[in-house]
Amino acid sequence: MFGRRQNPSASFTYVGVGSHFQGDLRVDGNLRLDGAVYGDVLVKGDVEIAADGAVEGSELSGHNIVIHGQVKARVVATGKLSLSRSAHVEGDITATALDMEAGAFYVGHIATAQPQALPGTQPSLSLAGSSVVSPNGLGSENSHF
Repeated sequence: MFGRRQNPSASFTYVGVGSHFQGDLRVDGNLRLDGAVYGDVLVKGDVEIAADGAVEGSELSGHNIVIHGQVKARVVATGKLSLSRSAHVEGDITATALDMEAGAFYVGHIATAQPQALPGTQPSLSLAGSSVVSPNGLGSENSHF
């Protein structure tokens, strides 16, 4: 057990129901949180905050993050952030992808880490030229609004 080196991404940390942790929590692998952490939670792997789990601090970060419980912190997901219908999040979000179920509670600002235009979409107006592109794709020569 102690003689073998394990892959850090394969390690797993669990904070159980009824556990309360005061201070910053840094995890090299994955984290499942059923208890509460009062401080920053910085995870190199994936994070799951269970329905009874809670984070209150300045930042929650990880690769893929799934939230079922309560988070009052800035959330940074280098991969996908998923908010279930029982999630309650207060804080700004930065994520590459976002999945939010109906019923999830969220207050804050959302930004994608790598903003990209959706395929097949066109801008609704052109402020640089003299034409306006309407939603149906037809141009108009009216430059006055």
